[in-house]
Amino acid sequence: MEYIAYILIVVGLVFFLGTSIGLLRFPDFYTRMHAAGKGDTLSTVLILAGCIFAVASQGEMSWLLGLKILLIINFVFIGSPTATHAMMDVGERAGAKPWKKKGGDK
Repeated sequence: MEYIAYILIVVGLVFFLGTSIGLLRFPDFYTRMHAAGKGDTLSTVLILAGCIFAVASQGEMSWLLGLKILLIINFVFIGSPTATHAMMDVGERAGAKPWKKKGGDK
């Protein structure tokens, strides 16, 4: 159980690293928001799932604590994509243009 917790937490941190790189490297607002929305949701869920396994591996797990972490995961699944969509909608209304390759279409 403890190794599963470590694996989930490390994989979540790798996704956070990918999100950070995406925010720095992607060319426009929309692709950056996509990286932030997807990576943030998945990595947060993986880290919280790892926390559930870490608490369970310590012996007698508090089911109330596990339930609270599952509720947090539920709120992240609902809130993060909704917030990302709202920010992208505001960006569109503010006039953010999608990135286009220079040199025209071929």
